[in-house]
Amino acid sequence: MGKYALVTGASKGIGREVAIQLAKRGYDLLLIARSENELQELSEHLNSTYHVSSFYLAADLSTPGMAAKVSEWANSKTTSLSVLINNAGFGLWGSFDALPIHAQMEMLQLNINAVLELTHHLLPGLKTQKEAYILNVASTAAYQAMPSMALYAASKSFVLSYSRAIRYELKNTNVAVSCLSPGPTATGFGSRAGLDAFAELAEKFNMPASVVAEIGVKGMFKKKPEIIAGFLNKISAYGATFLPKALIERISANLYRL
Repeated sequence: MGKYALVTGASKGIGREVAIQLAKRGYDLLLIARSENELQELSEHLNSTYHVSSFYLAADLSTPGMAAKVSEWANSKTTSLSVLINNAGFGLWGSFDALPIHAQMEMLQLNINAVLELTHHLLPGLKTQKEAYILNVASTAAYQAMPSMALYAASKSFVLSYSRAIRYELKNTNVAVSCLSPGPTATGFGSRAGLDAFAELAEKFNMPASVVAEIGVKGMFKKKPEIIAGFLNKISAYGATFLPKALIERISANLYRL
């Protein structure tokens, strides 16, 4: 039986490209996203191009309880799951008090709760493999507070901190945990976040999703704790760590001003 990887948010962007990178390495795939048509297209592409087996499930992980259902489905498909990619997530742009609270809670459900629940449900199976890997996708926003994207940045800070903590907890096991923090990437993130007004600016800094995915997968298999895609993004993230927080917040506020 082949090795399996589960990828959330697999229908497009970084998730799709990560699935392709894993298929190139001979992994069979379990693909999760909201769009069944896009999942079907990707599954057929992987099967025909890389001669792997792939299965897909259309599921909205921002729905409470969905992570448990996805885990049950995954366990019904294979006992050889050795890679978990927690990629699904989205952001919202706007002031905290103006954005609908239900939309913000939905974002936190996907960006935080689904990651925790899916990992908790699937970790026992991952521990039975010879080698296993978890890659949680955060953002360079994890390294700073971001006025006008307050909860998004906070959720990604949580993912980064959580990833490092459980990495330490699992250091004497077969499971390696890594966290990928992309910067601006050519995906549908900006449109869903409501950042269309900044599209021209973003295009100047966007990295291709395929490049980000390749960096992330390579870093995961090298068991790196933190993976920041792109030299400028590394400078930005580390700068946010050492420069005065008030300065970083002012820069961020001016960049994404309301």
